[in-house]
Amino acid sequence: MDNFIFSLNVVLPLVILIFSGIFLRQMKVFDEDFIKKFNSFIFRVLLPILQFNNIYTGKVWERINLSYTLFAVLLVLGTIGILFIIVPKYEKDIKNRGVLIQGLYRSNFVILGLPLCTNIFGEEGAAVATSLIAIIIPLYNFSAVIILDLFTDNRHNYRETLVSILLNPLIVASFLGFIAIFFNIELPSALGKSIEDIAKTATPMALIALGGEIKINNIWKNIKYLVMVCAGKLFIIPALTVLISVAFGYRGAELCALFSMMAPSTSVSSYAMAKQYNCNYELAGQIVFITTIVSPFSIFLFVFTLKSIGLF
Repeated sequence: MDNFIFSLNVVLPLVILIFSGIFLRQMKVFDEDFIKKFNSFIFRVLLPILQFNNIYTGKVWERINLSYTLFAVLLVLGTIGILFIIVPKYEKDIKNRGVLIQGLYRSNFVILGLPLCTNIFGEEGAAVATSLIAIIIPLYNFSAVIILDLFTDNRHNYRETLVSILLNPLIVASFLGFIAIFFNIELPSALGKSIEDIAKTATPMALIALGGEIKINNIWKNIKYLVMVCAGKLFIIPALTVLISVAFGYRGAELCALFSMMAPSTSVSSYAMAKQYNCNYELAGQIVFITTIVSPFSIFLFVFTLKSIGLF
């Protein structure tokens, strides 16, 4: 029973915040224009400040483990490689292939994974997850660009794309955080306190915005794809991630960060990218919606199981 209550307390706050966003959207407190600006503010301001604060205050530099980081990168690349072989064999529509691959591997690591690690392991979990975010987020983004570009009739400038990824606010915030640690820069107390206070608002605001963003149309038309992605994204891939990670000796906060990297719902930005590359963006939006709704329950089952057997 203790493990059940623990797992419930980890997941339930995330669920409440997501459904708060859904409720506010239904009550017309949020509209399309507000959500667009709200998301822009979160991704350009709040989440980068959270990332900087976690690096600056969490002694992330001391926790960086090159072999562990390489292992995480290989997990992501291995997953993408397997999907790159399997999906085209079973899906003939080229505009669906990139969307399905992206939907299966690309997670809401920052919005859901980071608070999940924090809820379970506190500052230690936040520090380990933050050290991975600085590497995994650009890897997610760059991989998505290549995949969507391969499975579309439109071709984009890779140089411009690379510059765009490097200028991603989360990457810039990570760089500034590491620079501040490396040069032992001490922020004025007023500035440090302000950054810390703003950082505390990032996760709840991002989860509320995620709930307000999700919408769905013509769900039954793509039901077979949605069932497949849900099964793969939320159950099969996280289970394989845990098994492989445990086999390589990872436990506790390190295992939690690897799990949180792969287990959450599909990234909200995958919808925008699918639209940009003229892929099946309707399916991409539905994947975000369905995985967001189901992921709290799948995460609960995993956390409960892993806690019960002593891996968390």
